[in-house]
Amino acid sequence: MGGVDKVFMKYFSVIKGERLLKVFHCYLSTTSGPLAGLLFISTEKVAFCSERSIKVFNKKGQMCRMRYKVSIPVKKIKSVRQSEDVEKPRHKYINITTVDNFDFWLMGVSKYHKTYKYLEQATSQT
Repeated sequence: MGGVDKVFMKYFSVIKGERLLKVFHCYLSTTSGPLAGLLFISTEKVAFCSERSIKVFNKKGQMCRMRYKVSIPVKKIKSVRQSEDVEKPRHKYINITTVDNFDFWLMGVSKYHKTYKYLEQATSQT
């Protein structure tokens, strides 16, 4: 597709002056299980897009495929916290909580500490 900048612009609305800061591979925890994808951190939002499309049903009951996407404006993020499995400390997670108390859990994050640092930086500038 021509680089991660183009992927970001294709799947998410980008406002004037918004800059993509960093992209990381990770898994997003969902009720259906973890989804592999890309975590985009920009000056305006934290966004996730699944690598593969998922099957969903439309109002007519027809199955269609679409990418699983999440976009959180940085001004709506209340906190970003690190976490780890007590029994398996190598299993590390990042928890993003929004101002309306919705939790997003990232796991299997490539470059875990660097990802956390960028998330902290993006959310502290609001």
